[in-house]
Amino acid sequence: MNFIRDIHLFANYSSIQRVLNAVSWKSSDLTLFVTLKDMIMASKNKSGEMPNGHLHELFVDELKDILGAERQLLKGLKKLADGAHSDTLKEAFKTHYKQTEGQIERLKSVFSSLDLTARGKKCKAMEGLLNEAEEIMEEFQDSPEVLDAALICAAQKVEHYEIASYGCLVTYARLMEHTEAEELLAATLAEEKETDVLLTEIAMDEANVGEAQ
Repeated sequence: MNFIRDIHLFANYSSIQRVLNAVSWKSSDLTLFVTLKDMIMASKNKSGEMPNGHLHELFVDELKDILGAERQLLKGLKKLADGAHSDTLKEAFKTHYKQTEGQIERLKSVFSSLDLTARGKKCKAMEGLLNEAEEIMEEFQDSPEVLDAALICAAQKVEHYEIASYGCLVTYARLMEHTEAEELLAATLAEEKETDVLLTEIAMDEANVGEAQ
Protein backbone atom coordinates (compact mmCIF):
# COMPACT_ATOMS: atom_id res chain seq x y z
CA MET A 1 0.00 0.00 0.00
CA ASN A 2 1.28 3.47 -0.89
CA PHE A 3 0.58 5.38 2.35
CA ILE A 4 1.70 8.76 1.00
CA ARG A 5 -0.82 8.49 -1.86
CA ASP A 6 -3.68 6.73 -0.10
CA ILE A 7 -3.78 8.67 3.20
CA HIS A 8 -5.52 11.54 1.43
CA LEU A 9 -8.44 9.20 0.61
CA PHE A 10 -9.40 8.85 4.27
CA ALA A 11 -11.89 11.48 5.43
CA ASN A 12 -12.75 10.54 9.00
CA TYR A 13 -11.03 9.92 12.29
CA SER A 14 -11.64 6.17 12.56
CA SER A 15 -10.23 5.47 9.11
CA ILE A 16 -7.10 7.53 9.77
CA GLN A 17 -6.67 5.84 13.15
CA ARG A 18 -6.67 2.39 11.53
CA VAL A 19 -4.00 3.47 9.07
CA LEU A 20 -1.97 5.06 11.87
CA ASN A 21 -2.02 1.82 13.83
CA ALA A 22 -0.82 -0.07 10.79
CA VAL A 23 1.96 2.40 10.06
CA SER A 24 3.16 2.46 13.65
CA TRP A 25 3.87 -1.26 13.45
CA LYS A 26 4.85 -1.75 9.83
CA SER A 27 6.47 1.42 8.56
CA SER A 28 9.70 3.16 9.51
CA ASP A 29 8.65 6.35 7.75
CA LEU A 30 8.69 8.72 10.74
CA THR A 31 7.70 11.74 8.68
CA LEU A 32 4.57 9.96 7.48
CA PHE A 33 3.81 8.82 11.03
CA VAL A 34 3.90 12.42 12.28
CA THR A 35 1.75 13.60 9.36
CA LEU A 36 -0.88 10.98 10.15
CA LYS A 37 -1.05 12.03 13.80
CA ASP A 38 -1.52 15.65 12.82
CA MET A 39 -4.28 14.63 10.41
CA ILE A 40 -6.07 12.84 13.23
CA MET A 41 -6.12 16.00 15.32
CA ALA A 42 -7.36 18.01 12.36
CA SER A 43 -10.07 15.42 11.74
CA LYS A 44 -11.20 15.62 15.36
CA ASN A 45 -11.35 19.39 15.10
CA LYS A 46 -13.47 19.39 11.95
CA SER A 47 -15.81 16.67 13.18
CA GLY A 48 -16.76 18.74 16.20
CA GLU A 49 -15.43 16.29 18.81
CA MET A 50 -13.39 19.10 20.41
CA PRO A 51 -15.14 22.01 22.18
CA ASN A 52 -14.20 25.34 20.60
CA GLY A 53 -12.24 23.42 17.99
CA HIS A 54 -11.91 26.54 15.86
CA LEU A 55 -9.07 27.52 18.22
CA HIS A 56 -7.05 24.35 17.58
CA GLU A 57 -4.79 25.58 14.79
CA LEU A 58 -4.12 28.85 16.61
CA PHE A 59 -3.37 26.93 19.81
CA VAL A 60 -0.85 24.66 18.09
CA ASP A 61 0.78 27.56 16.26
CA GLU A 62 1.21 29.49 19.52
CA LEU A 63 2.68 26.39 21.17
CA LYS A 64 5.25 26.15 18.39
CA ASP A 65 6.02 29.86 18.77
CA ILE A 66 6.57 29.74 22.53
CA LEU A 67 8.65 26.54 22.26
CA GLY A 68 10.92 28.31 19.80
CA ALA A 69 10.97 31.38 22.04
CA GLU A 70 12.05 29.39 25.11
CA ARG A 71 14.86 27.76 23.18
CA GLN A 72 16.05 31.15 21.94
CA LEU A 73 15.83 32.52 25.48
CA LEU A 74 18.30 29.95 26.80
CA LYS A 75 21.06 31.60 24.79
CA GLY A 76 19.91 35.04 25.84
CA LEU A 77 19.88 34.22 29.55
CA LYS A 78 23.51 33.16 29.43
CA LYS A 79 24.44 36.56 28.01
CA LEU A 80 22.30 38.38 30.57
CA ALA A 81 23.94 36.49 33.42
CA ASP A 82 27.41 37.24 32.07
CA GLY A 83 26.55 40.91 31.64
CA ALA A 84 24.96 41.50 35.05
CA HIS A 85 27.02 43.36 37.66
CA SER A 86 25.08 42.32 40.78
CA ASP A 87 25.64 38.82 42.11
CA THR A 88 21.95 38.68 43.04
CA LEU A 89 20.90 39.45 39.47
CA LYS A 90 23.44 37.02 38.03
CA GLU A 91 22.01 34.26 40.21
CA ALA A 92 18.44 35.17 39.22
CA PHE A 93 19.29 34.82 35.53
CA LYS A 94 21.09 31.50 36.15
CA THR A 95 18.11 30.20 38.12
CA HIS A 96 15.71 31.20 35.37
CA TYR A 97 17.95 29.44 32.84
CA LYS A 98 17.42 26.16 34.68
CA GLN A 99 13.74 26.96 35.03
CA THR A 100 13.47 27.58 31.28
CA GLU A 101 15.01 24.18 30.58
CA GLY A 102 12.21 22.66 32.65
CA GLN A 103 9.61 24.74 30.86
CA ILE A 104 10.83 23.40 27.51
CA GLU A 105 10.38 19.86 28.77
CA ARG A 106 6.93 20.80 30.03
CA LEU A 107 6.01 22.14 26.58
CA LYS A 108 7.11 18.83 25.07
CA SER A 109 4.68 17.14 27.45
CA VAL A 110 1.93 19.49 26.28
CA PHE A 111 2.54 18.47 22.67
CA SER A 112 2.56 14.83 23.73
CA SER A 113 -0.77 15.23 25.54
CA LEU A 114 -2.25 16.45 22.26
CA ASP A 115 -0.69 13.52 20.37
CA LEU A 116 1.50 15.93 18.41
CA THR A 117 5.24 16.09 17.80
CA ALA A 118 7.00 18.92 19.66
CA ARG A 119 8.16 21.26 16.92
CA GLY A 120 9.07 24.85 17.60
CA LYS A 121 9.43 27.72 15.18
CA LYS A 122 11.53 30.86 15.22
CA CYS A 123 9.87 33.47 17.41
CA LYS A 124 10.39 36.90 15.87
CA ALA A 125 9.16 38.66 18.99
CA MET A 126 11.72 36.91 21.21
CA GLU A 127 14.42 37.56 18.63
CA GLY A 128 13.67 41.28 18.78
CA LEU A 129 13.58 41.38 22.57
CA LEU A 130 16.93 39.59 22.85
CA ASN A 131 18.50 41.84 20.22
CA GLU A 132 17.38 44.83 22.26
CA ALA A 133 18.90 43.31 25.39
CA GLU A 134 22.24 42.94 23.61
CA GLU A 135 22.11 46.56 22.47
CA ILE A 136 21.49 47.63 26.06
CA MET A 137 24.48 45.66 27.30
CA GLU A 138 26.72 47.28 24.70
CA GLU A 139 25.42 50.77 25.43
CA PHE A 140 25.82 50.58 29.22
CA GLN A 141 28.73 48.15 29.60
CA ASP A 142 30.92 50.91 31.03
CA SER A 143 28.26 52.05 33.52
CA PRO A 144 27.69 49.13 35.93
CA GLU A 145 25.49 51.27 38.18
CA VAL A 146 23.03 51.62 35.29
CA LEU A 147 23.61 48.33 33.50
CA ASP A 148 21.76 46.12 35.98
CA ALA A 149 18.68 48.36 35.92
CA ALA A 150 18.73 48.25 32.12
CA LEU A 151 19.12 44.46 32.06
CA ILE A 152 16.19 44.02 34.43
CA CYS A 153 14.11 46.24 32.18
CA ALA A 154 15.04 44.11 29.16
CA ALA A 155 14.40 40.87 31.05
CA GLN A 156 11.00 42.00 32.26
CA LYS A 157 9.97 42.81 28.69
CA VAL A 158 10.73 39.17 27.92
CA GLU A 159 8.78 38.00 30.97
CA HIS A 160 5.75 40.09 30.04
CA TYR A 161 5.77 38.61 26.53
CA GLU A 162 5.91 35.12 27.98
CA ILE A 163 3.17 35.87 30.52
CA ALA A 164 0.90 37.10 27.72
CA SER A 165 1.69 34.04 25.58
CA TYR A 166 1.16 31.47 28.31
CA GLY A 167 -1.94 33.29 29.52
CA CYS A 168 -3.54 32.90 26.09
CA LEU A 169 -2.44 29.27 25.84
CA VAL A 170 -3.96 28.41 29.22
CA THR A 171 -7.23 29.99 28.14
CA TYR A 172 -7.28 28.13 24.82
CA ALA A 173 -6.52 24.82 26.54
CA ARG A 174 -9.31 25.38 29.05
CA LEU A 175 -11.85 26.26 26.34
CA MET A 176 -10.96 23.13 24.35
CA GLU A 177 -10.95 21.00 27.51
CA HIS A 178 -7.32 19.96 27.16
CA THR A 179 -7.05 19.46 30.91
CA GLU A 180 -3.51 18.09 31.04
CA ALA A 181 -2.20 20.78 28.71
CA GLU A 182 -3.95 23.46 30.75
CA GLU A 183 -2.35 22.28 34.00
CA LEU A 184 1.13 22.13 32.46
CA LEU A 185 0.86 25.55 30.86
CA ALA A 186 -0.60 27.08 34.03
CA ALA A 187 2.42 25.84 35.98
CA THR A 188 4.76 27.64 33.60
CA LEU A 189 2.61 30.78 33.66
CA ALA A 190 2.93 30.84 37.47
CA GLU A 191 6.72 30.52 37.20
CA GLU A 192 6.94 33.40 34.73
CA LYS A 193 4.90 35.63 37.04
CA GLU A 194 7.14 34.69 39.99
CA THR A 195 10.24 35.57 37.97
CA ASP A 196 8.75 38.94 37.04
CA VAL A 197 8.07 39.69 40.72
CA LEU A 198 11.62 38.65 41.66
CA LEU A 199 13.13 40.96 39.05
CA THR A 200 11.06 43.84 40.39
CA GLU A 201 12.30 43.12 43.91
CA ILE A 202 15.93 43.12 42.77
CA ALA A 203 15.35 46.35 40.89
CA MET A 204 13.80 48.12 43.87
CA ASP A 205 16.25 46.73 46.45
CA GLU A 206 19.44 47.17 44.41
CA ALA A 207 19.54 48.08 40.75
CA ASN A 208 17.25 51.12 40.71
CA VAL A 209 18.55 52.57 43.97
CA GLY A 210 21.67 54.70 44.01
CA GLU A 211 24.34 54.33 46.65
CA ALA A 212 23.85 56.44 49.73
CA GLN A 213 25.96 59.57 49.79
